[in-house]
Amino acid sequence: MTRQFTPKVVTANALLEGDAVWLTEDDRWTRDIREAELIEDEAHGDIRLLFAQGQPDIVVGAYLADARAGETGPEPVHFREAFRTRGPSNYAHGKQEAGPNF
Repeated sequence: MTRQFTPKVVTANALLEGDAVWLTEDDRWTRDIREAELIEDEAHGDIRLLFAQGQPDIVVGAYLADARAGETGPEPVHFREAFRTRGPSNYAHGKQEAGPNF
């Protein structure tokens, strides 16, 4: 029995800064998961992932991450992805300095 496809977002790390980024519907990389394209079709997800992996000069480690539709856009489903939305965990700088994202 095959597993049913669950909604996903394409995520990676920005090559130069290392920040977690998400792919938008208009082919931009954003640091805000709420702007990401929520993918609900497996074939479309595969195409979007190939698009992301074809940008090694911009991002590294692209993959499909489970997500769900939220009031303001996609939201992470798993702890790992929620953690990635908050930025570096070693000390307050960057995104953490500006306050919580969620």
